[in-house]
Amino acid sequence: MNLRNKLIYFLLGGLILLLFFLINISLGSVSISFSETLKSLLGQPIENQSNAYIIKNYRFPKALTSILTGSGLAVSGLMMQTLFRNPLAGPYVLGLSSGASLGVALVIMGSGVLFGFSSLVFSSWNIIIAASLGSFLVMLAVISASFRMKNTMGILIIGIMFAALTGAIVNILSYFSPSEELQKYVFWSFGSLGNLSAQELSILFLCWTIGLILCLFSLKSLNALLLGENYAKSMGIQLKKNRFLVIISTCILAGSITAFAGPIAFVGLAVPHLIRLIIPTSNHLVLMPAVLIAGATLMLICDTIAQLPGSELTLPINAVTSIFGAPIVIWLILRKRKLVF
Repeated sequence: MNLRNKLIYFLLGGLILLLFFLINISLGSVSISFSETLKSLLGQPIENQSNAYIIKNYRFPKALTSILTGSGLAVSGLMMQTLFRNPLAGPYVLGLSSGASLGVALVIMGSGVLFGFSSLVFSSWNIIIAASLGSFLVMLAVISASFRMKNTMGILIIGIMFAALTGAIVNILSYFSPSEELQKYVFWSFGSLGNLSAQELSILFLCWTIGLILCLFSLKSLNALLLGENYAKSMGIQLKKNRFLVIISTCILAGSITAFAGPIAFVGLAVPHLIRLIIPTSNHLVLMPAVLIAGATLMLICDTIAQLPGSELTLPINAVTSIFGAPIVIWLILRKRKLVF
Protein backbone atom coordinates (compact mmCIF):
# COMPACT_ATOMS: atom_id res chain seq x y z
CA MET A 1 0.00 0.00 0.00
CA ASN A 2 1.49 3.32 -1.08
CA LEU A 3 1.51 6.55 0.91
CA ARG A 4 -1.38 8.05 -1.07
CA ASN A 5 -3.70 5.13 -0.27
CA LYS A 6 -2.73 5.27 3.40
CA LEU A 7 -3.57 8.96 3.58
CA ILE A 8 -6.92 8.33 1.88
CA TYR A 9 -7.76 5.57 4.37
CA PHE A 10 -6.85 7.70 7.38
CA LEU A 11 -8.65 10.77 6.05
CA LEU A 12 -11.78 8.73 5.33
CA GLY A 13 -11.54 7.04 8.73
CA GLY A 14 -11.20 10.41 10.49
CA LEU A 15 -14.25 11.81 8.69
CA ILE A 16 -16.32 8.72 9.55
CA LEU A 17 -15.23 9.02 13.19
CA LEU A 18 -16.25 12.69 13.26
CA LEU A 19 -19.61 11.86 11.65
CA PHE A 20 -20.49 9.19 14.21
CA PHE A 21 -19.24 11.44 17.01
CA LEU A 22 -21.85 14.02 15.98
CA ILE A 23 -24.52 11.36 15.46
CA ASN A 24 -23.83 9.91 18.90
CA ILE A 25 -24.28 13.30 20.56
CA SER A 26 -27.38 14.17 18.51
CA LEU A 27 -29.34 10.95 19.10
CA GLY A 28 -30.84 9.74 22.35
CA SER A 29 -34.06 9.91 24.32
CA VAL A 30 -34.19 13.56 23.19
CA SER A 31 -33.29 14.16 19.54
CA ILE A 32 -31.05 17.20 18.94
CA SER A 33 -30.43 18.60 15.47
CA PHE A 34 -26.96 18.55 13.90
CA SER A 35 -26.90 22.34 13.73
CA GLU A 36 -27.61 22.68 17.46
CA THR A 37 -25.03 20.02 18.24
CA LEU A 38 -22.34 21.77 16.18
CA LYS A 39 -23.13 25.18 17.65
CA SER A 40 -22.98 23.83 21.19
CA LEU A 41 -19.69 22.01 20.59
CA LEU A 42 -18.19 25.16 19.05
CA GLY A 43 -19.21 27.19 22.09
CA GLN A 44 -21.95 29.14 20.33
CA PRO A 45 -25.27 29.78 22.16
CA ILE A 46 -28.37 27.84 21.09
CA GLU A 47 -32.02 28.67 21.72
CA ASN A 48 -32.94 25.50 23.61
CA GLN A 49 -30.94 25.70 26.85
CA SER A 50 -32.03 22.25 28.00
CA ASN A 51 -30.45 20.75 24.86
CA ALA A 52 -27.25 22.70 25.55
CA TYR A 53 -27.20 21.32 29.10
CA ILE A 54 -27.75 17.74 27.86
CA ILE A 55 -24.92 18.05 25.34
CA LYS A 56 -22.44 19.66 27.72
CA ASN A 57 -23.07 17.56 30.82
CA TYR A 58 -24.13 14.17 29.48
CA ARG A 59 -23.64 13.40 25.81
CA PHE A 60 -20.30 15.07 25.10
CA PRO A 61 -18.51 13.40 28.07
CA LYS A 62 -20.09 10.05 27.15
CA ALA A 63 -18.98 10.38 23.53
CA LEU A 64 -15.43 11.17 24.66
CA THR A 65 -15.53 8.14 26.96
CA SER A 66 -16.64 6.01 24.00
CA ILE A 67 -13.68 7.22 21.93
CA LEU A 68 -11.15 6.62 24.70
CA THR A 69 -12.61 3.21 25.54
CA GLY A 70 -12.94 1.90 22.00
CA SER A 71 -9.54 3.12 20.80
CA GLY A 72 -7.73 1.96 23.97
CA LEU A 73 -9.20 -1.54 23.89
CA ALA A 74 -8.57 -1.90 20.15
CA VAL A 75 -4.90 -0.91 20.44
CA SER A 76 -4.47 -3.22 23.45
CA GLY A 77 -5.96 -6.10 21.48
CA LEU A 78 -3.62 -5.46 18.55
CA MET A 79 -0.56 -5.57 20.79
CA MET A 80 -1.67 -8.72 22.60
CA GLN A 81 -2.39 -10.56 19.35
CA THR A 82 1.06 -9.67 18.03
CA LEU A 83 2.92 -10.39 21.26
CA PHE A 84 1.35 -13.84 21.68
CA ARG A 85 0.93 -14.46 17.93
CA ASN A 86 -2.59 -15.61 18.74
CA PRO A 87 -5.64 -14.31 16.83
CA LEU A 88 -7.86 -15.05 19.85
CA ALA A 89 -5.85 -12.86 22.23
CA GLY A 90 -7.47 -9.65 23.45
CA PRO A 91 -6.79 -6.86 25.93
CA TYR A 92 -8.12 -8.96 28.82
CA VAL A 93 -6.14 -12.10 28.06
CA LEU A 94 -3.73 -11.28 30.91
CA GLY A 95 -6.53 -11.46 33.47
CA LEU A 96 -6.88 -7.70 34.01
CA SER A 97 -10.65 -7.73 33.63
CA SER A 98 -10.94 -10.63 36.05
CA GLY A 99 -8.74 -8.81 38.57
CA ALA A 100 -10.91 -5.70 38.28
CA SER A 101 -14.06 -7.81 38.61
CA LEU A 102 -12.70 -9.42 41.78
CA GLY A 103 -11.91 -6.00 43.27
CA VAL A 104 -15.42 -4.76 42.55
CA ALA A 105 -16.97 -8.00 43.79
CA LEU A 106 -15.09 -7.69 47.09
CA VAL A 107 -16.39 -4.13 47.56
CA ILE A 108 -20.00 -4.85 46.60
CA MET A 109 -20.48 -8.42 47.84
CA GLY A 110 -17.40 -9.33 49.87
CA SER A 111 -18.10 -7.31 53.02
CA GLY A 112 -21.44 -9.02 53.55
CA VAL A 113 -20.20 -12.52 52.77
CA LEU A 114 -16.83 -12.35 54.52
CA PHE A 115 -17.45 -10.02 57.45
CA GLY A 116 -21.20 -10.20 58.03
CA PHE A 117 -22.14 -6.56 57.48
CA SER A 118 -23.71 -4.70 54.60
CA SER A 119 -21.63 -3.67 51.61
CA LEU A 120 -19.52 -0.56 51.62
CA VAL A 121 -21.02 2.70 50.44
CA PHE A 122 -21.77 2.15 46.75
CA SER A 123 -20.08 5.11 45.08
CA SER A 124 -18.35 5.50 41.75
CA TRP A 125 -14.98 6.18 43.36
CA ASN A 126 -15.20 3.04 45.53
CA ILE A 127 -15.82 0.98 42.41
CA ILE A 128 -13.08 2.71 40.41
CA ILE A 129 -10.50 2.29 43.18
CA ALA A 130 -11.45 -1.36 43.75
CA ALA A 131 -11.29 -2.18 40.03
CA SER A 132 -7.96 -0.35 39.69
CA LEU A 133 -6.42 -2.20 42.63
CA GLY A 134 -7.63 -5.54 41.29
CA SER A 135 -6.17 -4.87 37.85
CA PHE A 136 -2.96 -3.50 39.39
CA LEU A 137 -2.35 -6.60 41.51
CA VAL A 138 -2.89 -8.90 38.55
CA MET A 139 -0.61 -6.65 36.48
CA LEU A 140 2.17 -6.95 39.09
CA ALA A 141 1.83 -10.73 39.09
CA VAL A 142 1.96 -10.93 35.27
CA ILE A 143 4.92 -8.55 35.04
CA SER A 144 6.79 -10.58 37.66
CA ALA A 145 6.10 -13.71 35.65
CA SER A 146 7.26 -12.03 32.43
CA PHE A 147 10.76 -11.57 33.85
CA ARG A 148 10.96 -15.22 34.87
CA MET A 149 9.46 -16.78 31.76
CA LYS A 150 11.51 -17.30 28.63
CA ASN A 151 8.53 -18.41 26.58
CA THR A 152 5.86 -15.80 25.79
CA MET A 153 3.15 -18.46 25.70
CA GLY A 154 3.84 -19.22 29.34
CA ILE A 155 2.74 -15.68 30.23
CA LEU A 156 -0.48 -16.23 28.29
CA ILE A 157 -1.21 -19.40 30.26
CA ILE A 158 -0.48 -17.60 33.55
CA GLY A 159 -2.89 -14.83 32.59
CA ILE A 160 -5.61 -17.38 31.81
CA MET A 161 -4.99 -19.11 35.16
CA PHE A 162 -5.30 -15.81 37.02
CA ALA A 163 -8.59 -15.18 35.20
CA ALA A 164 -9.86 -18.63 36.20
CA LEU A 165 -8.80 -18.15 39.84
CA THR A 166 -10.35 -14.71 40.27
CA GLY A 167 -13.46 -15.84 38.40
CA ALA A 168 -13.89 -18.74 40.84
CA ILE A 169 -13.67 -16.37 43.83
CA VAL A 170 -16.24 -14.04 42.25
CA ASN A 171 -18.57 -17.00 41.68
CA ILE A 172 -18.31 -17.99 45.35
CA LEU A 173 -19.07 -14.44 46.48
CA SER A 174 -22.01 -14.29 44.07
CA TYR A 175 -23.43 -17.55 45.37
CA PHE A 176 -23.56 -16.35 48.98
CA SER A 177 -24.47 -12.69 48.34
CA PRO A 178 -27.95 -11.16 48.85
CA SER A 179 -29.89 -10.46 45.67
CA GLU A 180 -29.54 -6.67 46.02
CA GLU A 181 -25.73 -6.77 46.16
CA LEU A 182 -25.59 -9.35 43.38
CA GLN A 183 -27.74 -7.09 41.21
CA LYS A 184 -25.36 -4.16 41.76
CA TYR A 185 -22.42 -6.30 40.67
CA VAL A 186 -24.26 -7.59 37.60
CA PHE A 187 -25.12 -4.04 36.56
CA TRP A 188 -21.44 -3.07 36.83
CA SER A 189 -20.44 -6.07 34.71
CA PHE A 190 -22.72 -4.81 31.90
CA GLY A 191 -20.34 -1.88 31.36
CA SER A 192 -21.25 1.79 31.19
CA LEU A 193 -19.89 4.72 29.20
CA GLY A 194 -21.92 7.40 30.96
CA ASN A 195 -21.92 9.08 34.36
CA LEU A 196 -18.20 9.90 34.40
CA SER A 197 -17.43 13.23 36.03
CA ALA A 198 -14.96 15.68 34.53
CA GLN A 199 -12.34 14.59 37.05
CA GLU A 200 -12.84 10.89 36.30
CA LEU A 201 -12.73 11.54 32.56
CA SER A 202 -9.49 13.52 32.98
CA ILE A 203 -7.85 10.62 34.83
CA LEU A 204 -9.01 8.16 32.17
CA PHE A 205 -7.62 10.45 29.44
CA LEU A 206 -4.27 10.67 31.27
CA CYS A 207 -4.02 6.87 31.54
CA TRP A 208 -5.05 6.53 27.88
CA THR A 209 -2.34 9.00 26.81
CA ILE A 210 0.40 7.29 28.85
CA GLY A 211 -0.62 3.88 27.50
CA LEU A 212 -0.54 5.04 23.88
CA ILE A 213 2.83 6.76 24.31
CA LEU A 214 4.30 3.52 25.65
CA CYS A 215 2.74 1.69 22.68
CA LEU A 216 4.60 3.94 20.25
CA PHE A 217 7.95 2.81 21.64
CA SER A 218 7.10 -0.83 20.96
CA LEU A 219 5.93 -0.58 17.34
CA LYS A 220 9.29 -1.43 15.75
CA SER A 221 9.77 -4.48 17.97
CA LEU A 222 6.19 -5.65 17.29
CA ASN A 223 6.92 -5.63 13.56
CA ALA A 224 9.98 -7.81 14.19
CA LEU A 225 8.01 -10.20 16.42
CA LEU A 226 5.69 -11.04 13.54
CA LEU A 227 8.54 -13.09 12.06
CA GLY A 228 9.23 -14.91 15.32
CA GLU A 229 11.24 -14.34 18.49
CA ASN A 230 14.47 -15.70 16.98
CA TYR A 231 14.25 -13.22 14.12
CA ALA A 232 13.52 -10.42 16.58
CA LYS A 233 16.65 -11.36 18.56
CA SER A 234 18.74 -11.29 15.38
CA MET A 235 17.44 -7.76 14.77
CA GLY A 236 18.77 -6.68 18.15
CA ILE A 237 15.38 -6.59 19.89
CA GLN A 238 15.59 -7.12 23.65
CA LEU A 239 12.69 -9.51 24.12
CA LYS A 240 12.23 -9.15 27.89
CA LYS A 241 12.36 -5.37 27.74
CA ASN A 242 9.95 -5.28 24.80
CA ARG A 243 7.63 -7.78 26.45
CA PHE A 244 7.56 -5.65 29.61
CA LEU A 245 6.79 -2.51 27.60
CA VAL A 246 3.90 -4.15 25.73
CA ILE A 247 2.44 -5.68 28.89
CA ILE A 248 2.67 -2.48 30.95
CA SER A 249 1.09 -0.37 28.20
CA THR A 250 -1.74 -2.88 27.77
CA CYS A 251 -2.27 -3.04 31.52
CA ILE A 252 -2.51 0.75 31.77
CA LEU A 253 -4.95 0.98 28.86
CA ALA A 254 -7.17 -2.02 29.60
CA GLY A 255 -6.95 -1.65 33.38
CA SER A 256 -7.96 2.01 33.47
CA ILE A 257 -10.77 1.46 30.93
CA THR A 258 -12.16 -1.44 32.97
CA ALA A 259 -11.97 0.62 36.15
CA PHE A 260 -13.92 3.54 34.71
CA ALA A 261 -16.22 1.86 32.16
CA GLY A 262 -16.45 -1.73 33.31
CA PRO A 263 -15.46 -4.87 31.37
CA ILE A 264 -16.38 -4.29 27.73
CA ALA A 265 -16.10 -7.30 25.46
CA PHE A 266 -15.52 -7.88 21.74
CA VAL A 267 -13.94 -4.55 20.71
CA GLY A 268 -10.34 -5.36 21.60
CA LEU A 269 -10.54 -8.81 20.04
CA ALA A 270 -12.38 -7.99 16.82
CA VAL A 271 -11.22 -4.54 15.68
CA PRO A 272 -7.62 -5.59 14.83
CA HIS A 273 -8.99 -8.37 12.61
CA LEU A 274 -11.43 -6.00 10.93
CA ILE A 275 -8.60 -3.60 10.10
CA ARG A 276 -6.35 -6.39 8.79
CA LEU A 277 -9.17 -7.47 6.49
CA ILE A 278 -9.71 -3.92 5.23
CA ILE A 279 -6.06 -2.82 5.11
CA PRO A 280 -3.83 -5.75 4.05
CA THR A 281 -0.65 -4.83 5.91
CA SER A 282 1.33 -6.10 8.89
CA ASN A 283 3.13 -2.82 9.54
CA HIS A 284 2.16 -1.63 13.01
CA LEU A 285 2.99 1.97 12.08
CA VAL A 286 -0.10 1.73 9.84
CA LEU A 287 -2.14 -0.73 11.89
CA MET A 288 -2.01 1.15 15.19
CA PRO A 289 -3.58 4.46 14.03
CA ALA A 290 -6.07 2.55 11.87
CA VAL A 291 -7.09 0.34 14.80
CA LEU A 292 -7.32 3.39 17.06
CA ILE A 293 -9.72 5.17 14.69
CA ALA A 294 -11.76 2.02 14.00
CA GLY A 295 -12.07 1.14 17.69
CA ALA A 296 -13.30 4.62 18.58
CA THR A 297 -15.78 4.61 15.67
CA LEU A 298 -17.14 1.15 16.50
CA MET A 299 -17.67 2.09 20.14
CA LEU A 300 -19.53 5.26 19.13
CA ILE A 301 -21.77 3.20 16.84
CA CYS A 302 -22.46 0.63 19.56
CA ASP A 303 -23.18 3.37 22.12
CA THR A 304 -25.57 5.07 19.70
CA ILE A 305 -27.44 1.77 19.24
CA ALA A 306 -27.45 1.16 23.02
CA GLN A 307 -29.13 4.50 23.59
CA LEU A 308 -32.18 3.31 21.59
CA PRO A 309 -32.80 6.75 20.01
CA GLY A 310 -36.25 8.06 20.82
CA SER A 311 -36.64 5.79 23.83
CA GLU A 312 -35.87 6.33 27.51
CA LEU A 313 -34.46 2.81 27.76
CA THR A 314 -30.76 2.01 27.40
CA LEU A 315 -29.26 -1.35 26.49
CA PRO A 316 -26.10 -2.68 28.24
CA ILE A 317 -23.13 -1.62 26.13
CA ASN A 318 -21.48 -5.02 26.66
CA ALA A 319 -24.42 -6.78 25.02
CA VAL A 320 -24.53 -4.36 22.09
CA THR A 321 -20.81 -4.68 21.26
CA SER A 322 -21.18 -8.46 20.96
CA ILE A 323 -24.64 -8.79 19.40
CA PHE A 324 -24.09 -6.25 16.65
CA GLY A 325 -20.34 -6.61 16.23
CA ALA A 326 -19.73 -10.36 16.19
CA PRO A 327 -21.92 -11.12 13.13
CA ILE A 328 -20.07 -8.44 11.15
CA VAL A 329 -16.70 -10.05 11.88
CA ILE A 330 -18.07 -13.53 11.10
CA TRP A 331 -19.41 -12.27 7.77
CA LEU A 332 -16.13 -10.58 6.84
CA ILE A 333 -14.06 -13.65 7.71
CA LEU A 334 -16.35 -15.99 5.78
CA ARG A 335 -16.28 -13.57 2.85
CA LYS A 336 -12.48 -13.46 2.82
CA ARG A 337 -12.29 -17.19 3.69
CA LYS A 338 -8.96 -16.58 5.36
CA LEU A 339 -8.08 -14.88 8.62
CA VAL A 340 -5.35 -12.34 8.00
CA PHE A 341 -2.71 -12.43 10.74
